[in-house]
Amino acid sequence: MRLAVIGTGNMGRALMGGFIRGGIIAPQDIYCFDVVSSALEACREEFGINVASSGSEAVSCCDYVLLAVKPQHFDATCASLASSFKDGAVILSIAAAVTCNRIRGLIGDRKFVRIMPNTPAQVGCGVSAVCPVGLTEEETAFVSKLLGTCGEVIICDEKTLDAIGCVSGTGPAYVMLFIEALADAAVSLGIKRDDALKIAAGTVMGSGKLCLDTGKNPAVLKDMVCSPGGTTIAGVMALEENGFRNAAIKSVLAAYNKTLEMQNKK
Repeated sequence: MRLAVIGTGNMGRALMGGFIRGGIIAPQDIYCFDVVSSALEACREEFGINVASSGSEAVSCCDYVLLAVKPQHFDATCASLASSFKDGAVILSIAAAVTCNRIRGLIGDRKFVRIMPNTPAQVGCGVSAVCPVGLTEEETAFVSKLLGTCGEVIICDEKTLDAIGCVSGTGPAYVMLFIEALADAAVSLGIKRDDALKIAAGTVMGSGKLCLDTGKNPAVLKDMVCSPGGTTIAGVMALEENGFRNAAIKSVLAAYNKTLEMQNKK
């Protein structure tokens, strides 16, 4: 099984690294191309993959093609590669807001997968929403296994993918703001900045794992910390007074509305 990766920016590189570390695809079976030669060379040095002189060269011999380019470059990239795709190749797109109809219009009658990954894939703790179009069960299983090296995989339809992306795709930015705020508060209490960041990030990471591993509702886990008349409930009340949950919900809805706006521009 051979994989072409077009675009070796942060997300393309993160996914490729996961595939290799997970043992799903060997470096010698990956062919990469990027218009930024320094990024391409960095991937070659880090992973030992094959470097192609053009996108067409990279995709011509590959069974799966990961298009890890930004949405504004997606159409031009597809146009330049369309005649070079191997017969039967499965196209994987991670371009945000690039719809299935748009992909189909660019690559024709080919099998493809629309994917919405997120940045924690860089450390193997990502979430990928996956919408397969025309794939066999075996091909869908392979794509799931591939992306499973980078974290959780949710197979879904396109509408659900867009909704998931507005939680998992944008969510890391909101979580980072929360971590930063917790760390700033710790610093204000006299804790050193480095320690404050470790405490804040570790608390968020551990809380997420606790929720996943126990399967308990977050409200139950929250109540376990909130002793009557204690410090935690006082903090929770302060968050609610400042509209914490409402702000979190509104951020996801704003991202979803922006997704629809971006899709309607095409």
